[in-house]
Amino acid sequence: MDFYKRAVELKDETIKNRRYIHEHAETGLDIPVTKAFVIEKLKEYGIEPKECGYGITAVLGKGGGKVLLLRADMDALPMPEQSGEEFACPTGKAAHTCGHDFHAAMLLTAAKMLKENEDILEGTVKFMFQPAEETFEGSKNMIENGILEAPKPDAALAYHVSPGKMPVGIFMYNSKDTMMYSVDGFKIIIKGKGSHGAYPHVGVDPINIGVHVHLALQELIARESDPSKACVLTIGQFKAGTAANIIPEEAILQGTIRTNDNAAREKLVRRMKEVAQKTAEVYNGSAEIEMISEVPPLICDTDMTNEIVGFMKELDIPGLTPYPDVSASASEDFAVIAEKIPSTFMYLSAGYMDERGEFPAHHPKARFNEDVCPIGSACLAHCAVEWLKKHK
Repeated sequence: MDFYKRAVELKDETIKNRRYIHEHAETGLDIPVTKAFVIEKLKEYGIEPKECGYGITAVLGKGGGKVLLLRADMDALPMPEQSGEEFACPTGKAAHTCGHDFHAAMLLTAAKMLKENEDILEGTVKFMFQPAEETFEGSKNMIENGILEAPKPDAALAYHVSPGKMPVGIFMYNSKDTMMYSVDGFKIIIKGKGSHGAYPHVGVDPINIGVHVHLALQELIARESDPSKACVLTIGQFKAGTAANIIPEEAILQGTIRTNDNAAREKLVRRMKEVAQKTAEVYNGSAEIEMISEVPPLICDTDMTNEIVGFMKELDIPGLTPYPDVSASASEDFAVIAEKIPSTFMYLSAGYMDERGEFPAHHPKARFNEDVCPIGSACLAHCAVEWLKKHK
């Protein structure tokens, strides 16, 4: 089966699906419009979807044999859109500036093609349409609700489109090392004692404590982290107080820790908690730490990644070009899947070489090239067929 030829025939349909999801962008776990649309399309293609937590799953193929999981996220970001596209989300509250609308649309087309060719599957394809990747909740929610059971996948594959100033067709991967960093989001709630700003000695200033906590946390990178490992600790929010002459009861710091190494991650998270709590105690306050997200580094299975690269090279797709050994300090909750079963994750370039490629993902003006649609759909379908064949 020439899946690329068929995907080109279905390109307009894939784009139409992508634009619907884009225009109706939703964020977080509960994305009812997007979810209903994906369910409707799967049924239209003759596939019976099932809810899996806040996500959707479905299976195709023969009983017995191996099971390959194909995953697409489908949530947007909580931000306004300024792309200028005619199908831009009009709400001003959400925008598909990370390309998850492409992922869902391409997997829908891959599902349609695999259903058309179900008789050639030497095993089972399991679909995972996932919400809340941006908040790092979606994979965990679907795992808790059985996505890795009944049938249990033996391996998993996911793609992520990438905007920017680059031609369509480059596929980026890493079969040797960490591909994407861990993410541990945290909230430090510092408790003090409120007082009049003119009488600081009768209170405990949580803002002062927060300043010292912020400075102390920077030393974890400067003096405690192994310089041979990549480690990032960023405080992105410092919130406290209501007036200039009032010492508040509480201050809140929120931040993120990113690493490319599990041991470095464990140490940084542990020391962040210790430093925050002990520093608060020094200044007569206290600190509570709430972990907002906990996702390991994304490490792809070497053998599977090399297999998928080989399958992709078999496809006669103009401009499809491998780019190995890519690593990024951004994070991806597909890592939770990859930690449990052999998996691979790849970027597909969806950029422009003109002014439309000037803005990166997560920018309100980001634009993605729809010529990537048949490439992604064909790769998903072809790799599924060939992986099952090889592992029957």
